[in-house]
Amino acid sequence: MTAVAQHTVVTLEDSYERCRALNKRYGTTYYWSTLVLPRIKRHHVWAIYAFCRHADDIVDDLGPVPVAERAAALQALGDRLFADLAVGRSDDPILKAVVHTIRAFDHDPSCFRRFLDAMAKDLTIATYETWDDLLGYMDGSAAVIGEMMLPILEPTSPLALAHARDLGFAFQLTNFLRDVDEDLDRGRVYLPQEDLRRFGADPHRRTVDEPWRGLMRFELERCRALYRSADEGVDLLPPASARCISAARTLYSEILDRIEGAGYDVFTTRARVPTWRKASLAIRLALPGR
Repeated sequence: MTAVAQHTVVTLEDSYERCRALNKRYGTTYYWSTLVLPRIKRHHVWAIYAFCRHADDIVDDLGPVPVAERAAALQALGDRLFADLAVGRSDDPILKAVVHTIRAFDHDPSCFRRFLDAMAKDLTIATYETWDDLLGYMDGSAAVIGEMMLPILEPTSPLALAHARDLGFAFQLTNFLRDVDEDLDRGRVYLPQEDLRRFGADPHRRTVDEPWRGLMRFELERCRALYRSADEGVDLLPPASARCISAARTLYSEILDRIEGAGYDVFTTRARVPTWRKASLAIRLALPGR
């Protein structure tokens, strides 16, 4: 996190604006979806995203920084967050908004510990043997983000929790399927090893052959089943929250359609949903009477 001079005072409004800018730049699908929310809520979602994004950047985007230094930076981020939570305020340009959001919605701090623990795994673990093993990782890297979001979305039933977790799983698995090539460059494979053996697929070959297509068809259906479970939770949200989640779910799941449309080639092109599509859906859902 970029340090600021001691004489520079970062206001809460400034901090939330930084979070918004991060969301708009790096999480465009989520960003357009948040615009469906009432103004009083959307900046809290931006704060959660900014925290998660910053932790992820420490792991993946610090350039040729040794693992030990990345681990230390991730630990420092967590230490700063929990110290600031203990005193109820922060002077950090990003954490100021994060701490405010956590306190405003009485988030369970253990959610943030689970997320940071999952990020730390990326520094030492390159593969996962089984689907259950991968789910264990995604509990902290993805499902927990659904848990972080729920207090802001204000569900009408505690039954929404399981579906929010499944949406987190679905989003994360969509990323894994889209980003196979990028993850290989980082020395990681997020597809279960047992699945690769079952289909005889080898991502390291970066070749779209029949074993690879068979594997991808299987994983895409697994991901769509998670989206279907998540859909059951939408009716357990107030209207504005439901529209926001529906927008994010619709746009993100379209990545799977684009992977299929490319013949399961995730090596030579990155499946993307164009900005015009994101904007048009957000505008349609935000119209009065929706």
